[in-house]
Amino acid sequence: MPVKSADRTVLLLEAFAAAGEALGVAELARRLAIPVSACHGLLNSLAERGYLYELGPRKGWYPTLRWFQQARLVATRDPLVKRVAALLDALCAATGETVVLAKRAGSSLTYLSVSESQNPIRYSAQVGDRKPLHSSAAGKALLGAMPAAARAALLDGLKLTRVTPRTIVRREALEKDLAAGARRGWYVTRGENVADVHAISMPLRLDGEDYALVLAGPGPRLEANLKANAAALARAKKEIEVLR
Repeated sequence: MPVKSADRTVLLLEAFAAAGEALGVAELARRLAIPVSACHGLLNSLAERGYLYELGPRKGWYPTLRWFQQARLVATRDPLVKRVAALLDALCAATGETVVLAKRAGSSLTYLSVSESQNPIRYSAQVGDRKPLHSSAAGKALLGAMPAAARAALLDGLKLTRVTPRTIVRREALEKDLAAGARRGWYVTRGENVADVHAISMPLRLDGEDYALVLAGPGPRLEANLKANAAALARAKKEIEVLR
């Protein structure tokens, strides 16, 4: 269960990002679904730490660049991403497809790094995106990397929600798909998480933890180069796993 104060702070930042302009207390309270008094307290607390400022009476509030400055420092010092960034970018350049590094977070997964393709038609994603395990290539790779007993226990409590018309929503079918991926050496989704987007993924083992390395792009293009993309993914996986 989210911590209320932390959840509200994140929702506040997302509200400003979505609006792209200054917002008043009443509007922010509406967007966050909290009392105006609670919203006012949150705004004042963040303003005292230099993260917000008030433009003036009835002109609303807006975040300061302190958010960006702190986030930039954090991003440039991420120990894992620093280690693998060059290889992820190289894989993206070699294949022309978007490359993602992901890690399981409970019953879903989080994108830790995204190297986005420069092709006009591409799969677009952002660091921090959360995806279901059962409908994403990264999720399948992470499920496939789990010990059988742990995977079975997780699937027992996992709701196989239909994300697109092609999402696998029957456990037996999902387990069959995971077994096929394990035999093949890589896992695939074909429009199961985002319509018209196909993706292939392999599990990575770094510092004793499981991650997923993903190539994603428009279905026809990814399928036309499927074997070459899988080979490039395998080479990148091997290079990343020997990094120190």
